[in-house]
Amino acid sequence: QVTLVESGGGLVQPGGSLSVSCAASGPTSSINTMAWFRQAPGQERKFVSAISWSGKSTVYADSVKGRFTISFDNAKKAAYLQMNSLQPEETAIYYCAAGARGLSPAAGMYHGWGQGTQVTVSS
Repeated sequence: QVTLVESGGGLVQPGGSLSVSCAASGPTSSINTMAWFRQAPGQERKFVSAISWSGKSTVYADSVKGRFTISFDNAKKAAYLQMNSLQPEETAIYYCAAGARGLSPAAGMYHGWGQGTQVTVSS
């Protein structure tokens, strides 16, 4: 089972930027996609972005297009999410996910999950 560990969450002011990271370890040979989801209190987990293991293909939720950038370092087996112009409603736990079914916004398509990292957007 792949292990995913997120880092980089924290407190940021509205309009600010923050980057979160996800390091993958264990059996990764079958993984072809890394993704980020977020879950706010009382809400369901929502798709944010996904990237192919090659780093050549990406997909974003409409709500973050133009503000968030996903990237992947194949050598380090690490995914990153650079988040700009953050707003208070984006306060959530951000989860890293790994899957073998291609770029998908559906949480059920991912079999590996990290423990999450808290991102709080507040003044």
